[in-house]
Amino acid sequence: MHKRIIRLLPRHRLYSSSSNDPLAHLTPHLKTLRTTLLPLLTSGNPTLSELTKYYFLHPSKHIRPVIVLLFSQATNGLGRSWPRKLLESKDLDLDRPLTRPDVLNDWNPAMQGSTREFEDVFLVKPSTAHTYPPSPRSHSPPSSTPSPSSPTLSDHHHEHLLPTQLRLAQIVEMLHTASLLHDDVIDASPLRRGAPSAPSKFGSKLSVLGGNFILGRASTALARLGDAEVTQLIASVISNLVEGEILQMRDVKDKDVGVEGKTKNAWTVYLQKTYLKTASLMAKGARSAVVLGGCEEGEVWKDIAYAYGRNLGIAFQLIDDILDYESTSTPGSADLTLGKPGGADLQLGLATGPALYAWEEFPEMGELIGRKFEGPGDVEMARSLVHRSSGVHRTKLLAKEFAEKAKEVLDELPESVAKNGLVALTEKVVGRRS
Repeated sequence: MHKRIIRLLPRHRLYSSSSNDPLAHLTPHLKTLRTTLLPLLTSGNPTLSELTKYYFLHPSKHIRPVIVLLFSQATNGLGRSWPRKLLESKDLDLDRPLTRPDVLNDWNPAMQGSTREFEDVFLVKPSTAHTYPPSPRSHSPPSSTPSPSSPTLSDHHHEHLLPTQLRLAQIVEMLHTASLLHDDVIDASPLRRGAPSAPSKFGSKLSVLGGNFILGRASTALARLGDAEVTQLIASVISNLVEGEILQMRDVKDKDVGVEGKTKNAWTVYLQKTYLKTASLMAKGARSAVVLGGCEEGEVWKDIAYAYGRNLGIAFQLIDDILDYESTSTPGSADLTLGKPGGADLQLGLATGPALYAWEEFPEMGELIGRKFEGPGDVEMARSLVHRSSGVHRTKLLAKEFAEKAKEVLDELPESVAKNGLVALTEKVVGRRS
């Protein structure tokens, strides 16, 4: 089974193994991340196990865990609590349950030593007979100055990663994948990453349940990180994803058009939705990585991480929306480059950046947007209007602006391989073709 997992590991699209690639040093970390993530998703139900691992065994851009890993490396050693975090990471077991396994009743065949199946009889054990020792992260208060024997920044370079940060990278990827499962059910998408979508292969009901299962396992892993702020940040992402999906369903009416056909309100809703559905996880994942590295409130590194992830996330989604129009396939059919149907946004009634810009040049686009492209020939007409307009070009310029803002906030970070990687990532995001 181990050989099968290794063979099916996805290829990494946002970096290569070349020594000239500033992201290449992440290759071993991402390999570890993927191989140790799959056991977290194992269930006693074979079908559920197959479903929850399905998207993880297909090509992925890895952008969310990459951001977490890079910001961990770029800021480790800068925060006041770094010595304590480093000390606590020794002999840390993130798979050890915080409560009795027979209370959790979350059976995982890949982790038989720390999980239990349901049993008919539950026995009350003496409170002194704990088999689940308290978290080692709760016994010592933060210290602003390291003791003489504590490790300092000079002892540990930026390449160092804490176990909690690697697990965080896995958690953000799990949340992202759970959202894909739910999105593909909502959108009735036939393809994902160049292969049949989970709803197409397993059915919609099982896909929804599988997404919920992944969220449950991610929440368990999140609790074991032992940090209240990180728990709050990542848990709020789940709420953001739901709010973003509902906001995306909002009708855009002609009253949303401002003076001279401008679509100010529609743009506000679009960008807010983009943050909630895409940028929130990148921003809060980056901030969480810095928190786990010992940065405290009042230290600028946390805000730098959040601002970077927020701006890059919006740029990433804007490019995604452009690629939907640059697909060479006919609307609804497969695009092998994108790994999903071309023209999917219009088919779903979504007015993204290119369409909103086209609306400013062609007022008739407003009527199509208002009825969500549901009329005969609406999709074809909207696509034609976008291509006749400067919508795609202007959306690309906007994406570059957000990517540039992401790059600018990195100026205060010390020079490092990881910082170079974060800069390179902004360029790769706006230059990607899939």
